[in-house]
Amino acid sequence: MERREFIMLAGAAVAWPLAASAQPSPMPVIGFLSTRSAKDTGKLVSAFAKGLEEVGFSEGKSVSIDYRFADGRLDRLSELAAALVRRPVTVLVTSGGTTSAVAAKAATSSIPVVFVIGGDPVALGLAASLSHPGGNATGFTIISGDLAPKRLGLLRELVPNAKRFATLTNPNTPDGRGQSADVHAAAKALGLEIRFLEAGDEPGIEKAFAIIAKEKPDALLVGSDPLFDVHRDKLIALVAAAAIPAIYQFRDYTTAGGLMSYDPDILDAYRQIGVYAGKVLKGASPADLPIQQPTKFHLVINLKTASSLGLEIPANLLARADEVIE
Repeated sequence: MERREFIMLAGAAVAWPLAASAQPSPMPVIGFLSTRSAKDTGKLVSAFAKGLEEVGFSEGKSVSIDYRFADGRLDRLSELAAALVRRPVTVLVTSGGTTSAVAAKAATSSIPVVFVIGGDPVALGLAASLSHPGGNATGFTIISGDLAPKRLGLLRELVPNAKRFATLTNPNTPDGRGQSADVHAAAKALGLEIRFLEAGDEPGIEKAFAIIAKEKPDALLVGSDPLFDVHRDKLIALVAAAAIPAIYQFRDYTTAGGLMSYDPDILDAYRQIGVYAGKVLKGASPADLPIQQPTKFHLVINLKTASSLGLEIPANLLARADEVIE
């Protein structure tokens, strides 16, 4: 071999591994697991993407997101979580309540999990403490389920002469069961008669409203549950047909025609888990990221719906409303 050929071959041998090492690393993948449907999660996904962008990640450019929606079917969550773990994803984000977070935590003890839930992550076994989660999961609790007694109190203010109240919860979720216990205690403290109705699927919702039509309670507390979010429009229509004052968990219900809602800033919660997911992608450990809680809550009242029910909103309640829809 001539000297010139040897030099060229040697140079290529050195350049090849350098070129290989200069290739861009594979784009990280975020798994997004939701109990809810794609249709009713659009605003939340946008808020999540905004949080990611705040820490330098843009979907399709610097990070890929694999969305999996259970459409309100809790029995699908374990399968969907396992599929994301097998892929595997770099971070697993869970949305739509406690059940998706529990499914993700059961599916992996190594992949970081960032959640939005409505309950207590410590009591649920998702974290050792709020300030130091200590495991592979962290995120945001909107404590929406814990707000059920507050919503019951607001409903009583709205219809002070009401004698019989009803509440609708999902018996198949930890949040739903917890809300039933909390509402029972709150109703007892307020001296209220309350009818507990349960629905774990769409037929269950219809059955509950058949009971409402027959028993005609004076007011209804719709519990916090992803199932109800999936069927939000149907719920609002059923409540309207029953002509019953009702309070809901999120503003979206009130803007869609519901009477009243009291909720934390859910969009900010999703923005913050976007930030957390980005921090984890950059190397932060979930064990060291404190679990966040809401600091703002919004009371929204729909005056048009109140008028259709023949209700006059008490002045003190109206004055406390953060938003009035006319």
